[in-house]
Amino acid sequence: MKIKKLGHSCFVAEPKEGVYVMTDPGAFSPTAKDVRNISAILITHEHQDHMHIETLKKVLENNPDAVVITNTAVGKFLDEAGIKYVKIEEGQKYNLNGVNIAGFGNVHAEIYLTYGSFQNTGYMIDNLCYPGDSLNYPDANVDILALPITAPWMKIKDAVDYAKNINPRIIFPVHDAHIHEWANFIWRVPENILKDFGIEFKKLELGKEENL
Repeated sequence: MKIKKLGHSCFVAEPKEGVYVMTDPGAFSPTAKDVRNISAILITHEHQDHMHIETLKKVLENNPDAVVITNTAVGKFLDEAGIKYVKIEEGQKYNLNGVNIAGFGNVHAEIYLTYGSFQNTGYMIDNLCYPGDSLNYPDANVDILALPITAPWMKIKDAVDYAKNINPRIIFPVHDAHIHEWANFIWRVPENILKDFGIEFKKLELGKEENL
């Protein structure tokens, strides 16, 4: 599957020739607005690093036929903005030109007990797993895992254990816009651990399409 990472948790996957799926065009992914030929846009939850209305509007301006796929909580914001969408949540599926989009999980990982709870829907894109801001498990075999590796709601250990349990062939890291090169151990640690379990960890170069 071809993947082009645009930043943070935003990437474009091509699971089938000519079908392009974008994830979470948030405030940390400014180049998302310049991408063309998008078939669908998946939005996992409402936080601005994943859903930025102005960026989304620009993406849709350049891709007027793209289908926005999301959940109830995000849908309320899209209703206010006048943006049409298809609601796909846990246990639901959508056929996108022969590509299977399946929702899993329903809750954002806890940041702190009193901070509040948020809806988060992870998505399978054929055999690619993207959990959004969660460590929820899909009911599916996973070949490629888009793995969040640093966040207010997780430790590196959490990411590594999640990856081991899912046991994909290959991983690429997401939710990492706030990591600078001087802190690249945050990428290296899971890479070094997971290779002992036969799982490849590949940090993608932003803006470069790579075949995973």
